[in-house]
Amino acid sequence: MSFTVYPAIDVRAGKVVRLRQGDYADETRYGDDPLAFALRYADAGATWLHLVDLDAARAGGYTLQPLLREIRRQTGLQVQTGGGVRSEADVAALLAAGAARVVVGSLAVTAPETVMGWLATFGSERITVALDTRQDETGAWRLPVHGWTQVASDTLDALLARYADAGLVHLLCTDIARDGMLAGPSIALYQPLCQRYPGVRVQASGGVRDAADVAAARTAGCAGVVLGKALLDGRLSLTEALAC
Repeated sequence: MSFTVYPAIDVRAGKVVRLRQGDYADETRYGDDPLAFALRYADAGATWLHLVDLDAARAGGYTLQPLLREIRRQTGLQVQTGGGVRSEADVAALLAAGAARVVVGSLAVTAPETVMGWLATFGSERITVALDTRQDETGAWRLPVHGWTQVASDTLDALLARYADAGLVHLLCTDIARDGMLAGPSIALYQPLCQRYPGVRVQASGGVRDAADVAAARTAGCAGVVLGKALLDGRLSLTEALAC
């Protein structure tokens, strides 16, 4: 199975930033030219980019269409992107602006039947379902929503079983406890998921520090890894990650 490295660009107020464990009050800024980052990643050999509109993720209304178009025009990168996707029209607009895949997060948990309908409407290759998860005291992987302030009734496993039956191909799964923490990827989360749902291509997200972590995610059965803080902090070069 092929393995894809997705350098990530999170944009807030036009700046490239990273949030620690998704906390908007705990932000690190890395630059004010997201396109320059995309060009650099393309030059290093990336074929895909993970682009997130953080303002839209909180308030709705995706704002990065002009940036998305320029990234496509100037780099040729395939882009999976999301933030604030709330309707079928939002999905269609992002695909029309050049997205290869549209990432759907909170709605995938709060309105799964709607998102399963989009898998049928747009095709499974055009949708990435993003599920953020946190392990509770019983060992179950829960699904916090609304800024991680509430918890959905379904467990990750129960919801993913429904998505797999609906034809889901691309899953971006983040262990909230490791997001932006450089603590290593959550192999205990990914390995069972990949074994249980072999038809789902799991993208590991959160905690990756170095090339060994990229290799560990691949060995666990993941189909890809999203790289944010480690690349931005210079702990890991994209060339090293791609070599894995």
